[in-house]
Amino acid sequence: MTVNSTVGKKIRVLVAKPGLDGHDRGAKVIARALRDAGFEVVYTGLHQTPEMVVNAAVEEDVQVIGLSILSGAHNALVPEIMDGLKKEGLNDVLFLVGGIIPEEDIPHLKSQGVHMVFTPGASLQEVVDYIRSNAPQR
Repeated sequence: MTVNSTVGKKIRVLVAKPGLDGHDRGAKVIARALRDAGFEVVYTGLHQTPEMVVNAAVEEDVQVIGLSILSGAHNALVPEIMDGLKKEGLNDVLFLVGGIIPEEDIPHLKSQGVHMVFTPGASLQEVVDYIRSNAPQR
């Protein structure tokens, strides 16, 4: 993955809410913070299927995908989304997960291809800085 420079096009980020979780305040706060930091942000809205997330990532040509998961379904949703991304040839996307993720699940998510997991208490600036430093160039 080639690291993005601060010069050039805006970093495109997809913020997605997969699954049946109906709480999106955190996703909206992250989306707003990323916009305020100068990123181009696409927010999918609630109740997205893994296929919908993959399709949005392809259609929007994003460099970063951030999933907000509070329902505990991360171990089921992440592999489905990762498989869909691989099938579509999206291998150069920075893949982030945020939400209520037990510490013991983080190594498994990272082994599935998740680059970083942000749990409650992570600062908005920490998320912005991580994306700036790690988003692939396009």
